[in-house]
Amino acid sequence: MTFIGKAIHIGVDLALATTCLAGIKRNTGLSFKLDAVENETAREYTKKYLNMGDSMYDYAVATCGSSKYFERK
Repeated sequence: MTFIGKAIHIGVDLALATTCLAGIKRNTGLSFKLDAVENETAREYTKKYLNMGDSMYDYAVATCGSSKYFERK
C-alpha cells in the first residue's frame, strides 16, 4: 500500500474513532478529560479533534433522521 493510501486509511480510522467518542458522549454523558493533556498545544488540537467528531455525529444523525430508511421510536 502506498503512503497516500495508508494516510487515507489512518485518516478514516481517526474520523470513525472521534465519531464513536461523540456518540459515547451524547448517549452516556462520559467525555474525554482534556485536563489530562499536559501540553497546551496538544490540548487545543485534541479539543478540535473531538469537536470534529461532534460535528460528524450531528451530520450523521441529521442525515439518518431525514432518510426514509430510518424511523424514530
